[in-house]
Amino acid sequence: MKIHEIRDEQKGAMFLILILLIIIGVSIFMAKSLQVDTIGQKLADDQVLRVLSVMKDNDDNVIFTNVLIFYPVSKKATSVNIPGNTGAIYHSLGRVDRIDAVYKEKGIAAYKSEVEKLLGCGIPFYMVMTLDNFVQVADILNGLRVFIPSPIDTVSEDGERWLLPSGAVNLDGDKINTYLSYHIEDESAAELQERFQNVITAFFTALHDRRSFAIGNKKVFERIFKLLDMNLDKKDSFRLLSMISEMDAETVGRQTVTGAFRIVDSKKLLFPLNNGEFIKEAVKQSTNMLVSNNGAFASRVYVLEIKNGTPVQGLAHNTSILFQNASYDVLSAVNADSNDYENTVIIDHIGNKEIAAMVGEFIHCTNIQEEEVDLGDFENNTAADVDFTIILGKDFDGRYVRANKNRN
Repeated sequence: MKIHEIRDEQKGAMFLILILLIIIGVSIFMAKSLQVDTIGQKLADDQVLRVLSVMKDNDDNVIFTNVLIFYPVSKKATSVNIPGNTGAIYHSLGRVDRIDAVYKEKGIAAYKSEVEKLLGCGIPFYMVMTLDNFVQVADILNGLRVFIPSPIDTVSEDGERWLLPSGAVNLDGDKINTYLSYHIEDESAAELQERFQNVITAFFTALHDRRSFAIGNKKVFERIFKLLDMNLDKKDSFRLLSMISEMDAETVGRQTVTGAFRIVDSKKLLFPLNNGEFIKEAVKQSTNMLVSNNGAFASRVYVLEIKNGTPVQGLAHNTSILFQNASYDVLSAVNADSNDYENTVIIDHIGNKEIAAMVGEFIHCTNIQEEEVDLGDFENNTAADVDFTIILGKDFDGRYVRANKNRN
């Protein structure tokens, strides 16, 4: 073969390689452009933003998981806590196990997918941080403010002494580490989860209170960004955290997964109520409250009074837990004047049909009656303290009003 023929073949091969590289480069550019456009659209729209926050230790063991649901228009938000021992059949694992085992074995993508299935909603954004990095973030923000009901003075198994004061206190990084790490024998699982939720809420509150410093100062933001593992680049992370920093931190609603404990393969797992349908509906209800009527529903927490009008023991108490986990405040759960109510009824004391309908929707009750508060007897009128009274009738099965029994 002649030299010029070899050179021609080499030129042809190089030309084909060049074309291939150009095609690959254009494809990558277009893929990234589409991704950025999608993220930018989600951040620009007046829609609900959902952010999954995961804190872990250095061995990839999840310490806590939280989902923030935030509506930028009203600046209102709800915080959903996901206990690590939440049990189910997780398809990513192919077995029944704790939900945090998904993160440990499969990573953040599979974990986010399982949390989305649990809550029944998409979660576009995530933020993963180690405890060590979070401690540094707390120090950058000049501490995080949490409420500690009783002073903590206990010793770990390794002989480390844990000391924390009581009250509304500002904790630096080391104290936040202690707050997240200490264990006391008589602390319930619910109290532990509340502690975890306090910390992530305190983080978002600090972003709000120190916005000009944490977000407005470019160098400070870059320090914080480097300590957070987010599925956004620095520009879009800034946009997201800047929006969240405008959140009304004083009115953040709280939810957590509730259910029954069962032992599976020597593990104590928390199986969500109603096969997981309850937490999905609670999240949906809270989200509707954030966005309905331009956020008016989320302007305050609505107070309920729940009365048991049936012979079923504990029905009012159990129902109060359902509503509390849907971000309502339950003033009392007591027996009604009779245990012979056939139909469940909701009494609207504030004259707001829209909100009353939302309360009813949560338990599938359409039997709503409006009643004015007797201002002349304000001091002795219980209705003055509550927005809605729910009297449970025999058509209530412990979760829903049965449609065939519910009559207006």
